[in-house]
Amino acid sequence: MAKHPTDNPADPFKKALAEATRVLADDPELGVTYSVDPPGLAGDNLRLPQVSRRMTREEVLLARGTADALALRHRYHDLGTAARYAPPGAMARDLMEAMETARCEAIGARDMPGTAGNIDAKIGHEARRKGYGEVRQASDAPLAVAAGYLIRHLATGRDLPPEAANVMELWRGFIEDRCGERLDDLGEVLRDQQAFARFARQMIDDLGYGDQLGEDPDQMDDEGEDEASEEQEEQPDSTGEDDSQEEEAEANPERSQEEQQDQSQAQVQMDDQGEMEEAEEQEMPEGEAPLEPPPPAPHSDADPGYAVFTTEHDEEIPAEELAEAQELERLRAYLDQQLEPLKGAVSRLANKLQRRLQAQQNRSWEFDREEGILDAGRLARVVANPTTPLSFKVEKDMEFRDTVVTLLLDNSGSMRGRPISIAAICADVLARTLERCGVKVEILGFTTRAWKGGKAREEWLAQGRPSGPGRLNDLRHIIYKSADAPWRRVRDNLGLMMKEGLLKENIDGEALEWAHRRMAGRPEARKILMVISDGAPVDDSTLSVNPANYLEKHLRDVIAMVERRRAVELLAIGIGHDVTRYYQRAVTITDAEQLAGAITEQLASLFDSDPRARARVMGMKRAS
Repeated sequence: MAKHPTDNPADPFKKALAEATRVLADDPELGVTYSVDPPGLAGDNLRLPQVSRRMTREEVLLARGTADALALRHRYHDLGTAARYAPPGAMARDLMEAMETARCEAIGARDMPGTAGNIDAKIGHEARRKGYGEVRQASDAPLAVAAGYLIRHLATGRDLPPEAANVMELWRGFIEDRCGERLDDLGEVLRDQQAFARFARQMIDDLGYGDQLGEDPDQMDDEGEDEASEEQEEQPDSTGEDDSQEEEAEANPERSQEEQQDQSQAQVQMDDQGEMEEAEEQEMPEGEAPLEPPPPAPHSDADPGYAVFTTEHDEEIPAEELAEAQELERLRAYLDQQLEPLKGAVSRLANKLQRRLQAQQNRSWEFDREEGILDAGRLARVVANPTTPLSFKVEKDMEFRDTVVTLLLDNSGSMRGRPISIAAICADVLARTLERCGVKVEILGFTTRAWKGGKAREEWLAQGRPSGPGRLNDLRHIIYKSADAPWRRVRDNLGLMMKEGLLKENIDGEALEWAHRRMAGRPEARKILMVISDGAPVDDSTLSVNPANYLEKHLRDVIAMVERRRAVELLAIGIGHDVTRYYQRAVTITDAEQLAGAITEQLASLFDSDPRARARVMGMKRAS
């Protein structure tokens, strides 16, 4: 059969690689796709780097290495075990993740040696892209990456690509000094993920990050069993004291009757005393009544019943305090790389929004006025008929000149990868565009300081796990750009969203209430709050000890409060998830161009003087 001239010569390779990946992952139902998005594994779907029609050697090696690495991860990594032993601290979590990835790849290299060379190509490509070959000091190289490289090197005996080996050697002496004897046990625990997780936690402790490990899950299980056994021991034994009392009563019935009478009289006296005390309390004059402390202020204006176990460890922090200036600059450069393929489309959308806003700001006029600015466009009729009076025009005062826009970005772990890049890119575009139009813009983010609780959960456990603790995690509210800060000074801050370990849990209700309070204190006459999120609020620590809809109910209550007060105009953009079940004004999008377009139309319609046009856009449920 003749080959169709439009067939892609890379298709046979991509099809063969997809089938080989399913075999390697031991999962015939595994979904394999190719995309320009960063590669990754999400459930039963695996995303590989795109292979062009040219099929260069580097593209092929990178695709094969990435496919092998992710397939081995899917085959040998159990999510439940990983979640059980995952440490809450950012650095400890990065170390655990890097070592677990190395474990999966090392098992594959031992069982299927053909995967080793492919993964070496992937590691070398990533190390060159990140400039690891030029690093000369250990402080400039990531410890977690070096630890993962060392685990893989020791488990397989293979030399690493030169750039990766450079990073490993910078930290190797330090790691072996701290964990040398423990590393001898690597071969014994490599194939058991649970044993390896314990081994990795011990290594993290040896490296000086034991304070980020949280509670030992194995010790918690032992304590739970001990508590259960103690409760059983404390229960009264049917053959114990009660039986002895019954036997004694049968042996001496007269004495038992006397004791019962004495107990009855004592109980009557106690009841009488209690009634007298209650009567005295009722007769006490008001002036002598004891003063009770005032009730504590509610944690939420929207729902006074919403509880928070402790706010002591919550933080509201500028983005520049979460990373060094050099790291922010590097992360910003990475974000700019993500923006490069969309540069043309994003620029067009930014220009479109700017034209629409400036057209209303600078070109909205009232004509045929008796005074004002001479209308040059109507001078021709004066020349044609000198008796025609001169026409003047007056510029209208547009209501959106005195406006502030707040972007509230979901920084949860489910946004990792493409969604957070999309959100950061569009925040960048909006900030620059609105600033040119004289509209102030604020960029905020929300997440938590730890996975599965944090210090709040530790305190709750120390206090004996009281029931109904309410929110049980430490909030982290991030200020990427305040409304009054010039864009040029905070441009690098958006790169923080690319920082590994930043994105954790999301408690949307409190974040929305925080952003609303910030806006309420602003002097602008018009306030617009735009939420960019990917779905419902989720915090495992809170939901495990409260009703299942605890956080979702609070979010709905906050939204209802904001819309009822009408001081702030609220709208939302859902990334890959429909958020119209929460927000009245919302659209759902799936890629960056849709998001930029949706935001453009939403904002432009807000400033539209025609209420029907505004209603049409605000009534959208999905971006086309």
